[in-house]
Amino acid sequence: MRVLEGSFVAPAKPVALVAARFNSLVVDRLVEGARDGLVRHGVSDDQIVVIRVPGAFEIGAAARRAVDSLKFSAVIALGAVIRGDTPHFDQVVSGTTRALGQLSYEANIPVVYAVLTTEDLEQAEQRSGGKSGNKGWDAALSALELVDLFRKIETA
Repeated sequence: MRVLEGSFVAPAKPVALVAARFNSLVVDRLVEGARDGLVRHGVSDDQIVVIRVPGAFEIGAAARRAVDSLKFSAVIALGAVIRGDTPHFDQVVSGTTRALGQLSYEANIPVVYAVLTTEDLEQAEQRSGGKSGNKGWDAALSALELVDLFRKIETA
């Protein structure tokens, strides 16, 4: 029996971080966590491209363009949607998740979802560098592992 698993190997092409500007207090920490995870695993700063979009809902469209450009080894989606008093939260989360999920299945490269969906700012802060870790870091490691795994699957 053969088992294929990815390793944390720096890819040949750059990695795209598609990050929302909305809730920047949280998202900037996710971007820094992702950057730190990539750099610590051999990706140089000039191989990390941050693509800024207005909000979480726009991440899907920009991620699609990044995938279609064929310039990147992986796309990491970074955002934060914090519940408010209106149903807008559910609409943004649903649309963003659907767009990124579909793209993930269709793309020939990894598309990693690290859009926080939290009840309040405190939960978002905990997941972007607090006691719950940094989901940007986690997403970066997932992306590296998947890039290597996809390469191994293609050459198996």
